[in-house]
Amino acid sequence: MRLDQFDFELPEELIAQHPLAERTASRLMTLNKRTGETGNHKFADLIEYLQAGDTLILNDTRVIPARLYGVKPDTGAKVEFLLLKETGIDTWEVLVRPGKKVRPGTTVSFGDGLLTAEVLDSTEEGGRIVRFSYDGIFYEVLDRLGEMPLPPYITAQLDDNERYQTVFNKHRGSVAAPTAGLHFTTEFLDRLAFKGIRIGFVTLHVGLGTFRPVAAEDILDHKMHAEYYDMPAETADLISATKAAGGRVICVGTTACRTVESVGMKGEVTASSGWTDIFIHPGYEFKLVDALLTNFHLPKSSLMMLISALAGHENVMRAYEEAVRERYRFFSFGDAMFIY
Repeated sequence: MRLDQFDFELPEELIAQHPLAERTASRLMTLNKRTGETGNHKFADLIEYLQAGDTLILNDTRVIPARLYGVKPDTGAKVEFLLLKETGIDTWEVLVRPGKKVRPGTTVSFGDGLLTAEVLDSTEEGGRIVRFSYDGIFYEVLDRLGEMPLPPYITAQLDDNERYQTVFNKHRGSVAAPTAGLHFTTEFLDRLAFKGIRIGFVTLHVGLGTFRPVAAEDILDHKMHAEYYDMPAETADLISATKAAGGRVICVGTTACRTVESVGMKGEVTASSGWTDIFIHPGYEFKLVDALLTNFHLPKSSLMMLISALAGHENVMRAYEEAVRERYRFFSFGDAMFIY
């Protein structure tokens, strides 16, 4: 398929700049993947579309304050780092701005020397591999010096950084939130459990590659960046039991979906961890995922292609036309869609 088949007109004012005061106060569009029928609801109505025996899979990653501002000690030039992924002990792949003068061998200082970085190498995509030096615990230093890396389409300041975290976050490592999970509260999860809906957790540390616009005109030429995932044994067993009993596996977010499908491609559903660059697009046959809760995505993004694979391209594009017409809020702090 061509890239322009996933394009649509999105008025800038529909890009949500702030989270709602209440997580569950967002709107919910439902999309029947078989018929293409849509419905307009409140997010809390999701419980009516779930039933005992269904399993929700949530991504429990935690966003790190991945944006750092430093200086080159020799010149005083200002440098901005965005941490992408940990590649070894105290070694990270980062984006650097401005990058032209930050070559291998360069040292950058953050927080008056509380944290220093030596640039070891350049990557094919224009990033850098750096080694950090510090006293104490790296993530504690990062909490002191780093900023939350909000997506570039969010220009407003965030008053509470925890609103860019899910209430069930656990494992540090993402540079962007698994945003479909932002709609949930502990109380709402308890209501689901009381109804007999089972809940399992996976971890996928979200990188910028997930949200990167697709540039290739033929989408099959697009290459996904690899991201680290972990499928615990208890979640693998829960998925297997759900499938055996005829229940539905429902992923909360495209990151959870990509994790589950990465494991599903191996055949037997067992505990595993590693790196995945799975690219789900129309024509893909889902192995485990039956339904998906997700936010509204960027035009021409790989996430548009993923939901089109699940719900059908024409169904998705018609639903997005309706979402624009009905003034749904888009992207990270926006409203939700349930594809079932």
